Amino acid sequence: MQRNFLFLQGPHGPFFHRLGHMLRAAGGTVWRVGFNQGDSAFWLHRASYIPFTDTVADWPDKFRALCADKQITDVVLYGDTRPIHAEAVAIAKSRGLTVHVFEEGYLRPYWVTYERGGANGHSRIMTLSVPQMRRALKGLDLDLPDTPSKWGDMRQHIFYGALYHWFVMFLNVRYRHFRPHRNITVARELWLYLRRIAFMPLLWLDRVQATWRIKTGGFPYHLALLQLEHDASFRDHSPFETMSDFLTVLIEGFAAGAPTHHHLVFKAHPLEDGRTPMRHDIRRLARQHGVIDRVHYVRGGKLARLLNDARSAVTVNSTAAQQALWRGLPVKAFGQAVYLKPEFVSAQPLDAFFQNPTRPDSRAYRDYRHYLLETSQITGSFYSAPGRRQLLRQVVDMMLLPEDPYEALEAGRPAPRQHLSVVK
Repeated sequence: MQRNFLFLQGPHGPFFHRLGHMLRAAGGTVWRVGFNQGDSAFWLHRASYIPFTDTVADWPDKFRALCADKQITDVVLYGDTRPIHAEAVAIAKSRGLTVHVFEEGYLRPYWVTYERGGANGHSRIMTLSVPQMRRALKGLDLDLPDTPSKWGDMRQHIFYGALYHWFVMFLNVRYRHFRPHRNITVARELWLYLRRIAFMPLLWLDRVQATWRIKTGGFPYHLALLQLEHDASFRDHSPFETMSDFLTVLIEGFAAGAPTHHHLVFKAHPLEDGRTPMRHDIRRLARQHGVIDRVHYVRGGKLARLLNDARSAVTVNSTAAQQALWRGLPVKAFGQAVYLKPEFVSAQPLDAFFQNPTRPDSRAYRDYRHYLLETSQITGSFYSAPGRRQLLRQVVDMMLLPEDPYEALEAGRPAPRQHLSVVK
């Protein structure tokens, strides 16, 4: 059957352009809808580019018309919760179209996520139990790679983000109805990217000093894995309206339950850009609850340096919790997450967790991780050239299969795996 792919918004940078090129080489027809000049700038195949310059209210009808006119069989997008994507996914499913969803890796940093129909809280993994995963893995073996100690292509990620928002800020005249899916202006978003790039040396120095104080302090500590307040995982799959709400619950629980010689370390997301006053809120709440001398804040950096000596990890639903689980650390999570299985994540009240956290079932987590690596987690990255090449070597064949990655494993046809060390 002829495959006709319609691309919507993708990760910043040229990954979607390269993916479209490979799908055309495989015999498919590829179209791309662009919603702003940033989308246009990274899609170099002009004959297949379709600008959407109408209002958001016009999008559902436009999407239906495109699917009919181009005889679309497949829709490709990055993240399934931004409004234009959520509308498209619902319509595509009602028409029986295949929806290919890309996301940042559940096992970061050297993997990305590829699923069908939905990701994160909408992923099929949410409904699968560990015993079901074990049955699907029966007869398979895999030498599981360690979780790397650093995020990966951070500089490229920030660069492409800044460049994308520059195009939207200064060259977006054609797309006068465009509205970003986040709650700040494009100008503010660009300024935050540029400020982060400019202050990288100072941020590095602050991070090194904070980490050194923790490593040489000699105290037991619990690690709070922070997220971006505007990220889809936090915004759409957590019980908190703001990050400040989470910080309030966390510091109250720590003050009530943790032994008085224990400390609490807040590890900021590597892309935290200061749009929310997180550090100020942490200090205010710690002072309010009488634990200001036992609370620390670290700006990004390598997670392994802090995880290796931590007693436990607490998060809303950060994928970084999987690095804690891989080390056998107790984990407390509050939101929906693909790793939220009773074998791994503590069900204790927060004060009891800080007092005496229960450990995860490491054997069950190893099987769960094996299942992810055989299905939705693909070696590579969106932002570096070597990472894109590695990713494209696998994902195009997976997209052309009739089954999604989970169905392929159950049918005895798991996707080929590639060695992690290639992507550096």
